[in-house]
Amino acid sequence: MVGCGTLNTVFREDAVASQNLKDLRSHCENVPRVYSGVVYDFCSLNGEPNSNKSMENQQIASVPWVAIDFVASGVLDTLVLPYTTYRQSKDGSIEIFR
Repeated sequence: MVGCGTLNTVFREDAVASQNLKDLRSHCENVPRVYSGVVYDFCSLNGEPNSNKSMENQQIASVPWVAIDFVASGVLDTLVLPYTTYRQSKDGSIEIFR
């Protein structure tokens, strides 16, 4: 995983999140800005399998990293909800270019 979904979608340029999901070969076409971190995490799971990464390398004390990231993104997404709601109405969703 590249990092916290909220950090990639709210605090970085749209092109960064788009490129990350493109690199993961995600099947998502866009990411709405409201709760974008959680959606980003789901989209990262919705990619094609990568045989180079084993689940053992993506765990902290037998808890999958993505589970920790879902919780962290959910909390951060809730905190930035007024901002992401404004950005969604102003700019629309983050498009994932192929």
